[in-house]
Amino acid sequence: MSAPSLVTPAAPARAPIPAPPRVVERLIAVVGERNVIREPVDLRTYECDGLTSFRVTPSVVVLPASTEEVVAVVRIAVAAGMPIVPRGAGTGLSGGALPVPGCLLLGLSRMKRILEIDLDNGWIRVQPGVINLDVSKEISAAGYYYAPDPSSQSVCTIGGNVAENSGGAHCLKYGFTVNHVRGVRMVTASGEVVDIGGPVLDPPGYDLLGVVVGSEGTLGIVTEVVLRILRKPEATRTFFATFPSTDEAGVCVSEIIGAGIVPAAIEMMDRLAIKAAVAATGVDWPDVGAALLMDVDGCAAEAEHTAGVALALARRSGALEVRVPKDDDERMLMWKGRKSAFGAMGRLAPNYIVQDGVIPRKDIARVLAEIARLSQERGLRVANVFHAGDGNLHPLVLYDARVPGQEHAAEELGGEILRLCIRYGGSITGEHGVGADKAPYMAEMFTDADLDTMAKVRCAFDPGTTFNPSKVFPTPRLCGDRPGPYRPHATELAGVADRG
Repeated sequence: MSAPSLVTPAAPARAPIPAPPRVVERLIAVVGERNVIREPVDLRTYECDGLTSFRVTPSVVVLPASTEEVVAVVRIAVAAGMPIVPRGAGTGLSGGALPVPGCLLLGLSRMKRILEIDLDNGWIRVQPGVINLDVSKEISAAGYYYAPDPSSQSVCTIGGNVAENSGGAHCLKYGFTVNHVRGVRMVTASGEVVDIGGPVLDPPGYDLLGVVVGSEGTLGIVTEVVLRILRKPEATRTFFATFPSTDEAGVCVSEIIGAGIVPAAIEMMDRLAIKAAVAATGVDWPDVGAALLMDVDGCAAEAEHTAGVALALARRSGALEVRVPKDDDERMLMWKGRKSAFGAMGRLAPNYIVQDGVIPRKDIARVLAEIARLSQERGLRVANVFHAGDGNLHPLVLYDARVPGQEHAAEELGGEILRLCIRYGGSITGEHGVGADKAPYMAEMFTDADLDTMAKVRCAFDPGTTFNPSKVFPTPRLCGDRPGPYRPHATELAGVADRG
């Protein structure tokens, strides 16, 4: 059975519900007039995030600069009965920062200060608007870095990373955002400021920090984050290997992991993805069926030995060619080719939908064959770029929104790929979050009892479901709702705010 469509067909969002003048006056008194955005043409900037097929215009956008200002804004919105949608850089790919009708969108882009650095104890305290890559830049000269590295790390923010529990190419060895957050300061729906965790490792009590990281802005507004930072490895060895098809590349991944090697990163790209990266970045990659890009790191002796074993396994698995970069510049160009893959898809098609599912690593070849079959049946090309080491797929469904029906067909194909991941014992998301995009599929992965338990956790933090409503859960599931059979989400029935 197909899930109801959430696509808003290339139509502008409808006129926003104006924020009450008295509310606007109170907000201006807190953050200043230039930081309260309410003109319709200006609000259009915030009507979607990286998932651009969803568009809803907020009633007002507020840009606070401190925890104290966030507290005041939250209290004003709650008193006015306005839902609050938090937003970082807007690079999310699941509609997590999508406004809801009548909402106050709380943008955290001005909160971009690095507050404290403790190299001796390996942590840094930042505001949520700090760009991911800027954390590493700040501490690089001292020999440290921040490990989670989403492809958008040059523009995405720490607050958004915390909301989505973002990963990145090097999460295979180093883990996701949750493994690198020691503490957060958060504003609750009642306007209270709470500190969860902190610089000290393993505090006693319930792991509330693990609940907050990845909660997609539904529990509170994070205004400070304490991050774990690491010493740079002594050595990193990289290789790029090409294969006739993704079958041989998948075998290579299994052989490497099966040999007890834990790469810092091992990424796979298929022919379409390679073609796009070459066109966009100028890397001199050949026209082949698949490629792997792998990093191993550690002390120099360990990195050399591990890289040598991995190279031998790649050749044994049918590699057509293996390249080792001659210097760091060439290595960075290789990684630029991989990290530019999403944006490079514009070279192949005017529009695309990127999905984010997880499968068992052993099933990579079979799942890719299924995706190819679905692609052929639907008449739409699918490029595959993914974190092969942990089975985190990023299929990119290419289409042309100018062709009637193609956008809907692309969305349906994306949904079938998510169902494929579930069928193989995987997940509908690895690092992009559920947001509005995947909410309809949550009921296919979890039981009503599961979803009810999740809703109870949410309600313990936010009894009025003030923060980021209509996200994550496939039914309204307001506090006090009883579990029951699946009911379409309101945004499903309306096609997201009455389809614009």
